[in-house]
Amino acid sequence: MQKRLSSLGYWLGEPDGNFGGLTKQAVWALQKTAGLSRDGRVGPKTQRALDNGVRPKTRLGGNGIDIDLKRQILMVVRGGEVKYTLNTSTGGGYDYKRKDGSTGTARTPKGTFKVYYTVDGQDEGFLGDMWRPRYFNGGYAVHGSPSIPAYPASHGCARLTNAAMNMIWARDYMPKGGTVLVR
Repeated sequence: MQKRLSSLGYWLGEPDGNFGGLTKQAVWALQKTAGLSRDGRVGPKTQRALDNGVRPKTRLGGNGIDIDLKRQILMVVRGGEVKYTLNTSTGGGYDYKRKDGSTGTARTPKGTFKVYYTVDGQDEGFLGDMWRPRYFNGGYAVHGSPSIPAYPASHGCARLTNAAMNMIWARDYMPKGGTVLVR
């Protein structure tokens, strides 16, 4: 199952035969792409999606990152084709209070942006810590986090697992000036 997920571009690191956290993230990404309920299990419907080779399509030509807010997936795009699909958690739509006492609503901005700033390590943002963030719009970034649920839960950033963020850094999939499409 891990090998099939990997062959379809659902990133889970190296297949190792263990159904761990990264495999669950890949299953969620498949379930989201297929429009299935997000339980992280490989039941009959998820198995059918896997057997049928369900993959997302991108609207991004060339290279970049395509974040699909409705499905809560992040796609690494190379040459106009989806190379990897990752589970992400974006803005949860709730109201929150900032450290300065002002309030905001947790939304991820839509549009086409460019990566303009990166931090290779832990970065303390005004709403919390982020692992290896790649900023694309003001304080909004794609970053690693220990908590990536199957639903929108962030303040507005696109959260990935720390392992997925490490892979993006290692392969330079989000260089400064790189395109980030949020739709």
